[in-house]
Amino acid sequence: MSIPVTGQPISGHNPASLRIKKGLKQWMMVLPFIFLGVVGTAVFVIYPMIRNILISFQDYSIMPNAENPYVGFDNYVSAFTDPNNKVLMAIRNTFLNVAVTVPINWLLAIVFAVLINLHFVKQKIVFRTVYYLPIITSWIVVAFLFRFLFAGGEYGLVNYIFYKQLGIFNEPINFLSNYWSAMIVIWLFHIWKTVGWGVVIYLAALQGISKEYYEAAAIDGANGTKQFWSITVPMLGPVTAFVVINLINGAFNFFPQVYFITRGGPMDQTQTLPSLMYMQAFKNFNFGYASAVAVMMGIAVFLLTYTQMKKFGNQRFL
Repeated sequence: MSIPVTGQPISGHNPASLRIKKGLKQWMMVLPFIFLGVVGTAVFVIYPMIRNILISFQDYSIMPNAENPYVGFDNYVSAFTDPNNKVLMAIRNTFLNVAVTVPINWLLAIVFAVLINLHFVKQKIVFRTVYYLPIITSWIVVAFLFRFLFAGGEYGLVNYIFYKQLGIFNEPINFLSNYWSAMIVIWLFHIWKTVGWGVVIYLAALQGISKEYYEAAAIDGANGTKQFWSITVPMLGPVTAFVVINLINGAFNFFPQVYFITRGGPMDQTQTLPSLMYMQAFKNFNFGYASAVAVMMGIAVFLLTYTQMKKFGNQRFL
């Protein structure tokens, strides 16, 4: 009986064919999941996006068998020639939300994460849970909480403390009836609701920074503040890119913050692009106008996110 030479494949067991069969088997196992992902993306992302762009060039009606005439760029033009300047106010408020909440959210997230990581190591899980609780709490529940805190009259909690108890206010403040005070309430609502997400992300990232950097810096005489800005912040650069981009996207999508707190008031002055789109589409049934605003907002978010990714992508971190 012949014995195969060592190192030679046994007849019928070609390594190349085995690899091909193994690869085909693996592909057959993952193809259903890939197919579901592609179909889901096509149905729930790509098709609505294309449909929204088409509607933005139409005088669209949801009535059965209604004509939807092509109007060209009329919806885009009317968005900027509206005598009430609703779109311009919404754009201003949207970019103001980004400018105010993103830096505060980022700074609070990284500072809280560093403090917990340094001083509350044993209670880290407890603090992580506490900070993340607002994230999983319903927007409606938190909105009603803030409406109670900043309610007008002397029995809103903030007014009660600062007017009735401490006497700091000369009279009760109707926070939601004034533009700037209403915007501050919306910003506080957003920051309190979302800052925990950044804290959890940074807490996880801090585990990857070696303590040797801090020990060497301490030997050189660097204090805690200098270590924070010279070691912690640069070392967390890639994570900061991820956090900032998501914070910007979240600040552009100020819908529940406005809808549940002020509903765009007073006099539509606190409207943002998402809340204005909703009001125009589902209250005024002006779908073409709302779709045009959505397209412009999508382009703005894409360009801003793209520039941020390019900025952080070209930056070298320690």
